[in-house]
Amino acid sequence: MNERDFFNEKEEIKKAVYSCPHCRERGEYDVRWLKRTKKAQLPRGANEQDRARFQKSRDYLVRIDDMLACRNVRCRRRFEIPSSQSVVFL
Repeated sequence: MNERDFFNEKEEIKKAVYSCPHCRERGEYDVRWLKRTKKAQLPRGANEQDRARFQKSRDYLVRIDDMLACRNVRCRRRFEIPSSQSVVFL
């Protein structure tokens, strides 16, 4: 079974404050995350390995956006999100 069979997926937008590395201006940006919540029951056709994986699994977020565009009108350059955190367990 695939990992996606164990979770419901929903896109979520969270606000975060970053500063542009080119112009050094700070701004609030919308960052898209994919929220995966564990299903209430194990899907049909699961074997023992799938049952064990389902028991250990828990809700988490995966960051979708890797790049942001600067909000400064004079800059408008794209930059990478500086934090290395792309998965967050809930």
